[in-house]
Amino acid sequence: MARLDWRRLAWVLVLGGLALWSRPPATAMAQSRPADWRFGVIESTESPADATDLGAGWTRVRFQWAEVQPHSPDEWLPPVSEGALAVEAAAGREVVGMLIGIPDWARGEDEMPAGLHLPADDPHNLWAGFVRQAVTRYANRIDHWIIWNEPDIWDPTTPGHTWDGDEADFLQLQRVAYRTAKAANPRAIIHLAAMTYFWDAQFGREQYLSRLLDLIVADPEAAANHAYFDVLTAHIYFQPASVYDVMTTFNTILRDHGLDKPIWLVETNAPPSDDPAWPVASVTLKVLQVEQAAFMPQSLALALAAGAERVAVYKLRDTDGDYAANPEPFGLVRQDGSRRPAFEAARVAFRLLTGVRAADRERWDAVGQVRLTQADRVTTVVFARLPLPQVAEVPRVGDSANAWLVDMWGKRRTIEAVDGVFRVNLPPAVCAQSIGDYCMIGGLVTYVVQPLSADADLDAPPPLATPTPLPTFTSTPTATPLPTVTPSVTPSVTPSVTPSVTPSVTSSVTPSATSLPTVLPSVTPTISPQATLSASGGSVDAGIPRSFWLLGAAFVLGAAFLVLWRQRE
Repeated sequence: MARLDWRRLAWVLVLGGLALWSRPPATAMAQSRPADWRFGVIESTESPADATDLGAGWTRVRFQWAEVQPHSPDEWLPPVSEGALAVEAAAGREVVGMLIGIPDWARGEDEMPAGLHLPADDPHNLWAGFVRQAVTRYANRIDHWIIWNEPDIWDPTTPGHTWDGDEADFLQLQRVAYRTAKAANPRAIIHLAAMTYFWDAQFGREQYLSRLLDLIVADPEAAANHAYFDVLTAHIYFQPASVYDVMTTFNTILRDHGLDKPIWLVETNAPPSDDPAWPVASVTLKVLQVEQAAFMPQSLALALAAGAERVAVYKLRDTDGDYAANPEPFGLVRQDGSRRPAFEAARVAFRLLTGVRAADRERWDAVGQVRLTQADRVTTVVFARLPLPQVAEVPRVGDSANAWLVDMWGKRRTIEAVDGVFRVNLPPAVCAQSIGDYCMIGGLVTYVVQPLSADADLDAPPPLATPTPLPTFTSTPTATPLPTVTPSVTPSVTPSVTPSVTPSVTSSVTPSATSLPTVLPSVTPTISPQATLSASGGSVDAGIPRSFWLLGAAFVLGAAFLVLWRQRE
């Protein structure tokens, strides 16, 4: 038997302890970051560790009926394993299911699910059977269910088209799903299918949502069934301005029909067209990687200002199937596991916007400015909307004359108010694509984080805010009307993700010669040379967990004990 080399073992313990001491595992760092239930990422099961590091509080899983039960109702081929659901639960992420699709064996002559117009408890209503199985199997693990996806895409030749029936047929689909799900699991929360808005707007049609709600409120049994849905969902891409305007429009449509329902922005993103890892042959709207990164905090802040209860980025990671389904890459993480700059920008935004209690779009001209109120601070998101430098003026609040100035990547420094105002120099927007007189996506985002207490330690990073408790869900047929929010800008016409018609976009703004860099590092972006913030202030990251300091120290002390013990022999 080989003789044990005690000195070598001691050095191994020392080096191992120092490694733990200096760099804790990513999972441990992620556990120190509280996830806000408001912010999610679609398909977190593709890379749970990335989703945890991102700080996502919820995700969505697609239950495609034709894949779950391809041959008969006796099958169940789940899109996500029990192990994967356990991983999501352990990470504290809520899973939302989406039910969609018709297998051939369940398709009627009218191209609808067979038996759809039969009562929900009739065994020949095959759609009801599928909904019942899904909701029952996953009760208390998946309690939110979205019924279908984007039925307002009316063109059958586009890849995004999913619904062949009319609004009355869709109401029956929703009606059956709602009644069946509530009977199977009274805790179930049922979402109306996400609408795109633009598939009607760009062709001058009345909004699908409005037409559908006309039928719902005319249904004599709708009031007793809470209008057959508990949450409205939306998908909005490319333009931060549209996030605010379309969400506001949907709120208005709900209010006009006497309904008060929470709204979730379930999919949003601005996929880049300049990533060498995914060459784009046909660009929908030109977006650079740095602009995709800037889109993250802009869209999140504007969605909250428009009244969104939750927001999710579509999607976490590129997959093989995405190449066939999407013209551009939507993943925050590339297929090879490297991260696009948008990942880090979203990660910082998720953390700095945790615990928002109120939000207001204060300015929307050459500067975008959104004020978000939290328990112990007020965070204002500011950015230029033109390819020219701008100055934002943020009014002082609270008792502190100083604030943290945090850039899009999490680097910080302090700033002092002058005459009650924090003045922030903003770099110009890249403006790869303009819509009307403004850049489609604004420039690099700056956060002005004002502590409400004069005792805040501004030499330290802003402390992590505590997420507010999940709202208690109540389903009511009518409620107090929502506050009236009038968009200051009429929603611009842009296509949905898979448009059949690409609108002509005339640029009325010429980007300046000193535009921002077009490529940023894939993992740890640094400040652009044009950014006005100092990178020397440190990061807003939480500190290393105490347990890892102790573990590292234990290794080092153990090694020292071994050396001393051997010397006594």
